[in-house]
Amino acid sequence: MNPKPLWISIAAAAALSAVLVWAFAPRPLAVEVARATMGPYEQSVVEDARTRLRDRYALSAPLAGRLARIALREGDAVQAGAVVTTITPALSPMLDERTRREQSARVEAAEAAVRRADAGIQRARVAVEQARIELRRNEQLAQQDFVSAAKVDTDRLALQAAQTDLDVALQSRQVSGYERDTARAALVAIRATGSSEGIFAVRAPVSGSVLRVAQTSETTVTLGAPLIEIGDTTRLEIVAELLTTDALQALPGVPVRVERWGGGGMLEGRVRRVEPAAFTKVSALGIEEQRVNVLIDLVGSPDQWRALGDGYRVGVRIVTLFRSSVLRVPVSAVFPQPGGAMAVFVVDGGRARLRPIELGGRNGSEAWVRGGLAEGAEVIVYPPTALRDGMRVKVRAVR
Repeated sequence: MNPKPLWISIAAAAALSAVLVWAFAPRPLAVEVARATMGPYEQSVVEDARTRLRDRYALSAPLAGRLARIALREGDAVQAGAVVTTITPALSPMLDERTRREQSARVEAAEAAVRRADAGIQRARVAVEQARIELRRNEQLAQQDFVSAAKVDTDRLALQAAQTDLDVALQSRQVSGYERDTARAALVAIRATGSSEGIFAVRAPVSGSVLRVAQTSETTVTLGAPLIEIGDTTRLEIVAELLTTDALQALPGVPVRVERWGGGGMLEGRVRRVEPAAFTKVSALGIEEQRVNVLIDLVGSPDQWRALGDGYRVGVRIVTLFRSSVLRVPVSAVFPQPGGAMAVFVVDGGRARLRPIELGGRNGSEAWVRGGLAEGAEVIVYPPTALRDGMRVKVRAVR
């Protein structure tokens, strides 16, 4: 018997077996990987917000009479004490004693407010002087290493706060003075009992810009009718309506980045206050949410946000956590395990290895890994549902 056909059959069967083994062998799973790197990490709360003036002054008619035409328009600049408009009194010839006494009481209340404002100025000046003395003393002690540098910085900030309180007290005194003059002029007009010779001038209480003109034409107005609104557009603040759960992380003093405000780049801000009272707001999906106003001060020169005005819409990013150098991986590489632990798949020797990790935090794009992973490790992003520990993988792309 010729052995050649037998060897040919054996070789053909071996080749066929090899082809079948290769055809039905499991293929390496194609995956995308990213390297764990060291770098800065932050968590933030992103929300829409709006701007508003910190102080708004609404001027109303101090008495009934004939209002002169208001020539000012929205956006016009006015100086403190400038005449905004005038009112010619239109008083009844028969005024009872009660009306005169009520106006006299208003004058006395306005004068009391002026005295109270004067006392506030004195108190603020004493506070400024006290803060200045404290800062000078601690600076000398700091040079002798008896006081820390942090204490000196705190005293310097306290001096700035006291100076700000003094400026506010001076402005309050100015406003109180204008209110007193308004009440006095109204009392004089009442005592004139219908005289049309006196003309009352309505003056701007502060320097700023005209926000709204309620009545432009000459007309007869009643007592208390709104006339014009004035505010200083360089003293803007931002109001963000945050969920109460997010507002607990927005502590006063944390930095804020103002985005999508219409200008180039980002503006810097800082949380000044979280209002104590929350309110219910219905979302676009019809869900009732508990929200609270968070007040944000803009940091830097007003020239940076000169284009912003009252009621403008902006986007804010409130930084609630920041670390300068931590181990980071894409958040798409992290997934939960049974029991609540977190894990990632690491590519090691062409196979996927399951690695439990300790997570420090995560944001919309990155996760902070406290432990369980080394720098430079290749983790699988968006791991497929079919991926298991020890399976062969083929790197398709590296992020």
